[in-house]
Amino acid sequence: MEKSSGKKRAAVLVGCNYPNTPHELYGCINDVLGMREVLVKELGFEWRHIELLTDAPGSSVMPTGANIKKAMDRMVDEAQSGDVLFFHYSGHGTTIPSSKPGHPFRQDEAIVPSDFNLITDVDFREIVNRVPKGASFTIVSDSCHSGGLIDKEKEQIGPSSVTTKECSSTPKTIPFESILQHLTSLTSINTSDIGTHLLQFFGADASLKFRLRPLELDLLADDEGILLSGCQANETSADMKPMIAGEKAYGAFSHALQRVLEDHDHVDVGRPLISNRQLVLMTRKALQAAGFAQHPCLYCSDHNADAPFLSHSL
Repeated sequence: MEKSSGKKRAAVLVGCNYPNTPHELYGCINDVLGMREVLVKELGFEWRHIELLTDAPGSSVMPTGANIKKAMDRMVDEAQSGDVLFFHYSGHGTTIPSSKPGHPFRQDEAIVPSDFNLITDVDFREIVNRVPKGASFTIVSDSCHSGGLIDKEKEQIGPSSVTTKECSSTPKTIPFESILQHLTSLTSINTSDIGTHLLQFFGADASLKFRLRPLELDLLADDEGILLSGCQANETSADMKPMIAGEKAYGAFSHALQRVLEDHDHVDVGRPLISNRQLVLMTRKALQAAGFAQHPCLYCSDHNADAPFLSHSL
C-alpha cells in the first residue's frame, strides 16, 4: 500500500475459519471475500489497496496475531489526512477475565487469530491512537463478545433488551478455558494466567495488554476510531453453515451488513450516504427479522456516529 496524495481508501480484511480444529467455522472467509466485493463495487475502494488475510488452504500469509497487527500497522503508518481506513474481522472472539487478585485489567474483549495470539481491545486502542489527524479508522468485527473492542471508545448504540429466537448456528466464540488449555500445551507452564503463556510463546508479538503492566493508553480528544460490533459484549455472533447444496456459509452480521450496503443507493447524489448509526440500526433490524439473537453495537465519537460509513462528510 503505497502513499498517495489524494484521499485513499485502504482496507485489511481478515477471515479465520480454523479448518480441521475443534473450533472450526465455515463462513468467515466468505464474509471477507464478500466484503471485498462490496468495498470495490459500492464504496469506491481499489483492489490494490485491500489486503486479504485468511486461513484458507494454500494462503501465502496466514492470519496470525503478528501478521494481522503488521497489516494494520502498515495501513496506519502509510495513511495521510483524508484517508479512509477499514479493518474487517470475521472469526472467533473471546473475553479475558482477571486471573490474579488485584490484577489491573477488567474482563476485556479480544479476537482470536489463527495461532491464538490474542489481539485485545488495548491493541486496537493503540492503533486508533496512531491514526493521522483527518483520517478515519473503521472496524467491523463479526465475532463474539465484540462490543467494546476498542478500549475506552464511547458507546453510541449499546445493549438491547429486545429478545429474539436464535437460529440454528455456530457461535463465533472459543471459551477462555479452551484457549488457556491450548496455550498450556504449547508452553508446558502450569499457570492460569494467560498473559504468562502468551508472553512465553509469542514474546514481543504478544498483546500490549500483557507486555506492559499496568498499561494506560490515553483516549485522544479527537478520536477517529469507529467500531461496528457484531454483537454486544455478553453475546455471541452466529456462523451459518449451508443447509442446501450450493449455498454458501456466512457470518450472520457480515451477511446482513453487506446486504444493507448493497441495497442502499451510493450513487444518487441527491440521497445522503448511510451513516454509521443508520447502518448499525438497519443491520439490527435485518438480523432480528431473520431470527438472530444478537444485537450489533456502535462505538465512536458523537460526530462519527452520524458521519457517512467509510466516507468523509467534507
